[in-house]
Parts: sequence; structure tokens; C-alpha cells
Amino acid sequence: MTGPLLAAQSTRFAGLDPLLPAAVAPPDGEALVAALPDGERVAAVLTRTEHGPGTAPALWSALDVRELHPLLGAAPGAALDVLLRRWAAVLERAAPGPDSSCVVTWPSRDVSAAEALLAHGFVPLSVLAVRVGPTPGARPSAVTVRRASAADLDFLVDSAVAEVEYSSRVGGAVLRPRTRAVKRAALRVHLAQEDPVWLAERGGEPVGHAEGWQTVSAPGSWAETRVRHGRWGYLNCLSVVPSARGTGVGRALADAAHADLLSGGAVGMFLYYNPPNPLSPVFWARQGYRPLWTVWELRPATALR
Repeated sequence: MTGPLLAAQSTRFAGLDPLLPAAVAPPDGEALVAALPDGERVAAVLTRTEHGPGTAPALWSALDVRELHPLLGAAPGAALDVLLRRWAAVLERAAPGPDSSCVVTWPSRDVSAAEALLAHGFVPLSVLAVRVGPTPGARPSAVTVRRASAADLDFLVDSAVAEVEYSSRVGGAVLRPRTRAVKRAALRVHLAQEDPVWLAERGGEPVGHAEGWQTVSAPGSWAETRVRHGRWGYLNCLSVVPSARGTGVGRALADAAHADLLSGGAVGMFLYYNPPNPLSPVFWARQGYRPLWTVWELRPATALR
């Protein structure tokens, strides 16, 4: 059943958005099959991921994540409704705890799916946005951007923690007791590996930073499930100190990141932002990004209706 549904889903995705990759087989998990009113069958795979409270994923996720991977084939997004009803019955038996979530990642342009997800209590907490096309030249700025070094680690940690603090109020991030230690360890690794970390300065004072790297979408890779095959730049974090927001620091960091990451044959850029954030959607649209996938979520998982 999976093969025909995948093929039909790939065809439907291509009609929804030309930048969507072909549908790939879902990960191993619990199978869910449901019949639509016209007799057509749709399916999904349910997975569960548990994160330790001191791990990096715990900073942007519940500790107990229940995820639905739908296989709707050619059926419209509204067919999600019947799968979500079945999922609610499964969760009622499982009784997840308070630090849990339900997650569905689905193409942003599928309005009928959005309608079904909203009806079941989901919130669009994150968006994977893409940017393709020629890279414009750097715009004039009073901000200096350079590659960060180990000597900048203390500021980088402060900047990264500030981003988590803000995002925890307007998105899916969670400010946990070990946030600072987790961020310090991750940044130390990035710097040691010489991954791109950019530092913005004004008048010699650090005012923001960004992190990113290049990744390849290839058969079997994680990126294949989100972007078409090829080399892509991924912007992982961009943070500006509160006193410098709205002064062009973010734009200067984005220009520097694009210049670095769109080299070597990269076909485009992608990143995540939070739709409820009053700053991110407008800022990233101005930098040429637009939504490709929406990550729908509700917490705790028992809230699914």
C-alpha cells in the first residue's frame, strides 16, 4: 500500500509547490490505516521520540514527541481529519505526560490540510522556509561582520541563549535549566570544526551572531525529506542583541551568511522560523524566503481532540 500512496503523494506535492521534494517512505513506527467516506484508504506512521532534558533537541521540543507521518496519496489534505481522529484514540490509551507534544509536518501551501489541523487544535509553531535564485550583493551597512573565533565564545553563548529566551515566548523553544551549558557545548564544537559562525560588530562591540553550514539533500539523507536533491545552505540561528534590533544588524548577518553558504554550487538556502514571532516572518520574507513546510504542533499530546 505504501508504494502507490507515495507515488500519488509525490504527484500531489508537485502540484502544490514546485519546490517540494518527492515524498519518501516514512520512518519505522506504528501503522495507522483509515478509510475515507468514498472508500479510498489513507495511512500514516506514528513515531515516538524521547529527548533527555539536557540535550540540544530539548531546547526546541517537548521531551516526549509523538509524530504523525501521513500518507494521503492523491486524497486532499482534508483527509487528515480521519487520521487525526484515529490518532486521538491511540493517544488516549497511551496517556502521554505533561512534557509531550503531537507534531505533523506538512506542505505549507496545502490549505485543506491546515483547516483540518486547526480544527483538531494544532498550532503552526514553525515553518521551514526556502530561498532560491541569484544572490544579491551585500547591502551598505555600518555593521562589520566577521567569522567568530574561540575568543568570542562568551558573547556567542549569551547571544544564543537570548534567542532561545525570545523564541520560547513566540514559538516552540523551551528554556530549560541547562540551556546555557547546552549552547556553550554546541558552539564550542562548531568553532572547533570551523563551521561558519558569523559575528556582527558595531563600533567594535559585538551586537549579534549567526550560525549555519552547507548540507546535501541526497537519497537516504534527512534533508531529502525537506528539500529537493542538491547542495543547500542551512541557516541554523540568527540572533541580535535587543538594543540593536531594527538597526540593520540582522540584514548584515544574513548577507554574510548567504555570501558564504551559497558558494560551491549550492542551489538555495533554507531555515526555520516561528510564525507567531512578530519579527521573523517579515524579516525573512524581506531576505527572499518563503514557507515550504509548516510544523504543526500541540502540547501536551493529550490536548489532541
